[in-house]
Amino acid sequence: MSSALYFLYFHTNRHAYSKLRLSTCYHKSVRLSDFDYTLPAESIAQKPLEDRAAGRTLLLGRASGAIQDGHFRELPSHLRGDELIVVNNARVIPARLFAHRLGTRAEPISEHSLARREYLGSRIEVLLTRRIEADLWEALVRPGRKIRNGEQLVFDGSKLEAEVVGRGPYGFRQLRFHSGSEPVSEVIDKIGHVPLPPYIRRVDEAADRDSYQTVFAKQPVAVAAPTAGLHFTPGIMNELRQRGIEIAELTLEVGLGTFQPIRAEELEAHVMHSEAYEIPEKAAAAIAEARRRHRPILAVGTTVVRALEDAAQKSIQAGGTAESILAGRASASIFIRPGHRFMLVDQLLTNFHLPRSTLLVLVCAFAGRDAVLSAYRHAVACGYRFYSYGDCMLIR
Repeated sequence: MSSALYFLYFHTNRHAYSKLRLSTCYHKSVRLSDFDYTLPAESIAQKPLEDRAAGRTLLLGRASGAIQDGHFRELPSHLRGDELIVVNNARVIPARLFAHRLGTRAEPISEHSLARREYLGSRIEVLLTRRIEADLWEALVRPGRKIRNGEQLVFDGSKLEAEVVGRGPYGFRQLRFHSGSEPVSEVIDKIGHVPLPPYIRRVDEAADRDSYQTVFAKQPVAVAAPTAGLHFTPGIMNELRQRGIEIAELTLEVGLGTFQPIRAEELEAHVMHSEAYEIPEKAAAAIAEARRRHRPILAVGTTVVRALEDAAQKSIQAGGTAESILAGRASASIFIRPGHRFMLVDQLLTNFHLPRSTLLVLVCAFAGRDAVLSAYRHAVACGYRFYSYGDCMLIR
């Protein structure tokens, strides 16, 4: 499958795919090679289960490293009943688009002129990665080497057009969109494709527009799903609430910070791509109350962990406490790796992650590298389904 995500994952971090082996040596410094593991291709889930709650859950003891097999529909029974569960309500936009070049001096698109134009070169693939303002987006463009500032792109199946107004490394561009009288966001929603990850070796289908969204997805800001949330159903949510478990929502705009490859062998040298997040007043108050009453906070997904731990750091730096996080918008560039002191997150529900990824590093920081990789070996041996449409782990 050719995609801009494929370009990002594979072109800039090929080693993570060509050498998926379990590292057996442990270094004093934290090295990328310590986060390899072997995964058969057939373990990668290509489609979601028809029943979201039917997936398997590997339970991992954070302190003991003990492993237990279960199913996601059993989640309410595995909890104490007084947890605060924090979820990411980001909604995935159809961020994968296809276009052709019109050249640097192309006249604006009109119904009469469009048919007469000759497209320049091959089809261009565009992955929107971050909205900068109004109709200005950061995007990955492939092939991007010859796409210069001033180029005009016209998008398949619409009157949508974009001008390249900025360039960056690894195929990054800034695109200024316009589409006549129809709002750009509505056109993108109509013609865009679901940006499935490259390890899902098929083209996106109409069903993915629903199945690649969580049941609490609201804010259309993400270019990848917060996949730990894909297991929840309305029935599971109701059962959790009936047990007295509280649900709080925040929004982290899932983008390149989530799946940006690590290019340095020493983890300390890696710089994260920032991602915007917003913590509502209600969520901030619920977190403070949970801390005051010594109730555990269960983060659904690594995106929630990033937002909460970043907010806690910012609160402490401002002279407050971890639990007195401020509501509102902020940006997280935090790289959580072994040695990080977790200040808000007590439990973690997470899918299985790619080797040598920032997400696997985060999970290892939370539960210990040896315990996590042992759990991964167990999951592989027992036939768990991996990655976005796969099974999950509950670490507590």
